[in-house]
Amino acid sequence: MAVSITDTMAYKRLIAAGNNAIWYGGTGVSASTMTKLTASDGDIDTSDQLVMFEAFQKAFVINGSKLKVADFVNTKLTHTALGTAHAKGDILTQATTNATMIVDFTDTAKTHTYGYVTSGTFNATNQVTGDGSGTAFTPTAVTSKPHWFDYTVYPDGSSGTIPNKAYLGCLYNGRVVLSGNPEEPNQWYMSRQFDPWDYAYLANDAQSPIRGGNATAGLLGDIIRALVPHKDSFLIFGCASTLSILMGDPAAGGIIRSLDETTGIFGAKSWCFDKNENFYFWGTNGIYKCKVPQAPVCITQISLPKLVSDEAANSSTHRITMQYDHLEMGIVICVTKLSDGTNSNYWLDLKVAEPTIDVCPIFPESYPEECGVYSLFFYPANNNTYKKLLVGCKDGYIRKFDGATKSDNIGGSSEAIDSYCVFGPMLLSDSPHREGKLKPLSIITGGSADGTTETDSDGVDYEIYTATTAAGVIDKIKAGSAPNYSGTIPAPGFRRGSKINQSARGMFAGIKLSNDTADEGWLFECMMANDKSAKRK
Repeated sequence: MAVSITDTMAYKRLIAAGNNAIWYGGTGVSASTMTKLTASDGDIDTSDQLVMFEAFQKAFVINGSKLKVADFVNTKLTHTALGTAHAKGDILTQATTNATMIVDFTDTAKTHTYGYVTSGTFNATNQVTGDGSGTAFTPTAVTSKPHWFDYTVYPDGSSGTIPNKAYLGCLYNGRVVLSGNPEEPNQWYMSRQFDPWDYAYLANDAQSPIRGGNATAGLLGDIIRALVPHKDSFLIFGCASTLSILMGDPAAGGIIRSLDETTGIFGAKSWCFDKNENFYFWGTNGIYKCKVPQAPVCITQISLPKLVSDEAANSSTHRITMQYDHLEMGIVICVTKLSDGTNSNYWLDLKVAEPTIDVCPIFPESYPEECGVYSLFFYPANNNTYKKLLVGCKDGYIRKFDGATKSDNIGGSSEAIDSYCVFGPMLLSDSPHREGKLKPLSIITGGSADGTTETDSDGVDYEIYTATTAAGVIDKIKAGSAPNYSGTIPAPGFRRGSKINQSARGMFAGIKLSNDTADEGWLFECMMANDKSAKRK
């Protein structure tokens, strides 16, 4: 007997918030076209802090007093107000059509019932009855997904209440978790497990809704700034000056303990996990890392000891976002001023080895103001073509990093990329008390001089600086003025002009290689230089 197996595809849908509305992509392989969820237009405030997370095939939007749900799984039945709402989990059946539905939610007015259709097609003609105590009705309209409605408790009088405002939210262990309530900034609130509409905290069972704080007994508790869930294993409460961790479920033997008593987290999305489940975040003194439940360690305290003070980011004026790029194997860290999009960003490279306090391969970057980063998200598309790190930008565009593109896209035009690398300061002699000379210098660019398919470098500009101190070299390079000599190295490979015969004399030297020409990129393979002590005459 032949057996036919039908392939099942699990589709992913990209959902974004921008211009005070929710936008969504199709369920196919492409995320290039976004459609506005019309009912959401003007119903959220994207100038205020907004957190969105996936739960139960819906997007929960947490935006202060605007707590909303974008529903991508249910069918909506519109009807006159019911005397008794059908309970979550009731099975509705329509006369004549025999269509069936599992009830998920009923709105506060009891005029809309949302549920998952298990068979048949509902219409606006025949009566619908349920297997519970809910009132029978005849739909006046049947609407397919997606839907947009307020996030509130079930209208049965026994499902409790949720906060008036919340700015933080996540899914943890089958529970919707809310926090960031200005009235109780140190509190968190969890729905019933697998039921996001139930916040009746007085229930006494293992799946009961529950609320709490993380303070030592008798103390008020720290302000919660971030909710950091990791699978169903643990939930980190990132606070202004401390970190706490919940292990397991709080209504079924879970415990809360301190992760760090002196280190806080900057904001709602200033954290991420890498592929090895290491936790990174922007904290009190720089960028921290830990393997939970170990205590976090600052990995920039040696390489960038003044990172936090130099950036001078304020949570009321700046947004700091972090995201691991699974393709490039590193972390993008973005510090953006909300008012104008000016930014200061970093790339934490994890290709070679995981960073430690002593070894932290981190590189500074900046993007055009139009591309100031408001959000980062790695889109795990089914099709590898669309599996990218996506960047939500100030101008409303969703962008991606593209190694083949040599200028930044800023909307209607492009902007040249100014890329550079500095070597040094380096001591030019075998003694710190004697000057040396740098001569000659050979720079070999990347690519194939033989015309093969390898990517070829464009020309590389060079600048040579010397000074009596290492700090003097750094100051000159930062100022970018009056180099000892400068020029352009031809590309690709080693060719005439790649060898520089001019000499530079001093105690210390620095070499800057760069390219800031539109639609050009450069590759660097190696540099060879000779230095020797300068003799007295």
